[in-house]
Amino acid sequence: MNARRWLPGAIGISILIAAWSLVSTTVLTTRDGVPTPWATIASLVDDGWSFYQPNLAQTAGEALRGYLIGNGLAIACAVTVLLVPMVERFVLQLAIASYCIPIMAVGPLLSMLFNGDTPVVALAALSVFFTTLVGALLGLRSADATALDLVRAHGGGRWQQLRRVRVVAALPTTLAALRVAAPAALLGAIIGEYLGRVTNGLGIAMIISETQLNVARTWAIALVSGAVAGAAYGLTALVERYALPWAHATTARGEAS
Repeated sequence: MNARRWLPGAIGISILIAAWSLVSTTVLTTRDGVPTPWATIASLVDDGWSFYQPNLAQTAGEALRGYLIGNGLAIACAVTVLLVPMVERFVLQLAIASYCIPIMAVGPLLSMLFNGDTPVVALAALSVFFTTLVGALLGLRSADATALDLVRAHGGGRWQQLRRVRVVAALPTTLAALRVAAPAALLGAIIGEYLGRVTNGLGIAMIISETQLNVARTWAIALVSGAVAGAAYGLTALVERYALPWAHATTARGEAS
């Protein structure tokens, strides 16, 4: 079962690496901005942990803070919409605006208003707000109507319905949104570092390697960033799996049948 689940991903990665090797040795070269896979790995090994550790710590810290702030605000707004329906239009308009405005357009404004890594954290939070708000709101509204009527029949209002029915109903879609938000927060933090308000970080390291025309290191940093994003996605998926064991048990039975 586990081998069957991981095999397509392993095959896809193998094909991607093979295509990368072929293109980097035939059509494109390092001068064209595409190093070979082994040159990228060699750069990664040469730079070592001493180079990546401070940059990883900086970017991961910014992404984590943005992830917590953005998702916390999104879930709070979703709950507010359920309890106070009159604010729904305003909240949704705000969420859509935050999603549609390009991060690179908002970044300079935040950089003017805040110091240090605050603009980077804000961009990471902005990157996850819309996705989590929509997921949480859809989940809260997917509660069983019969269960809601039962709570209402016993004198419960919107708050009791939220506590006893809607929160449980919202877990699957909310946790799925939090899973998608994890790599989005990292991407927002890396883009935010391009504003130049911090001295360390994967984004800063990538800028420096690009200005130095160190193509192999640039690609190595990109690979590390992708690996961290994948790890964040996998960690949140693991949390979801243990938080919703009944959902995965149902899926497993469906696959077995």
